[in-house]
Amino acid sequence: MTAVLKVEGLNKSFGGIKATDNLNLTVEAGELHAVIGPNGAGKTTMISQLCGTQIPDSGRVLFKGRDITRLAPHRRAHLGITRSYQITSLIMEMSVLDNVALALQAREGHSFRFLRPARSIAHLRDRGRELLARVGLADKADQATVALSHGEHRRMEIAIALASEAELMLLDEPMAGLGTQESLEMVALLKGIKGKHSILLIEHDMDAVFALADRISVLVYGHIIATGSPDEIRGNEAVQHAYLGEE
Repeated sequence: MTAVLKVEGLNKSFGGIKATDNLNLTVEAGELHAVIGPNGAGKTTMISQLCGTQIPDSGRVLFKGRDITRLAPHRRAHLGITRSYQITSLIMEMSVLDNVALALQAREGHSFRFLRPARSIAHLRDRGRELLARVGLADKADQATVALSHGEHRRMEIAIALASEAELMLLDEPMAGLGTQESLEMVALLKGIKGKHSILLIEHDMDAVFALADRISVLVYGHIIATGSPDEIRGNEAVQHAYLGEE
């Protein structure tokens, strides 16, 4: 079976600092694969290379066996890769439904028809409401986005990621800034979409990571030092020393 995402020997340096150092990673179809690591480990640089906003100095990024290492971000999105915060850019003045309908319109390749509001197109409006119901925001559809809480904005971002119908979702710290209850709700939401999409999750919240991940990779100084099941990572002495012991 071909991996959805395969990273081979990825290197990226900024001056004398190696942000990614011979990084190797595989995400299987339907897997939720979490990447954890201390601040400065290279997680942001890694995900930027996966979505195409940064080009590696060497190494390859393969999507379903195709080399996409130097492919532009919008072309990766067209192939079926979406990054949570990159594709959202919530428009605060618009309603919640309008934001999701606009993402659906863009997915269909008609984003140039801005003079015709996306929500006026029946199938976009109906599909948008379905997606908002899926993330627990059905009752917020007609509210202004600016009126929602931070946690609700995070759930909107997941709805918009789902609107892209991506095969691979790159989720960059979806728990960031959430309170305890909101974090539990986000974990439940991600459990609900797990298996329907391949997900690479970058996250600091260890409770969320161990509750969600099929496999976990530990990134330290730009290099993956261990990959395994949650139980294997918990019991790995090198991981305990390099990262989990800090928690």
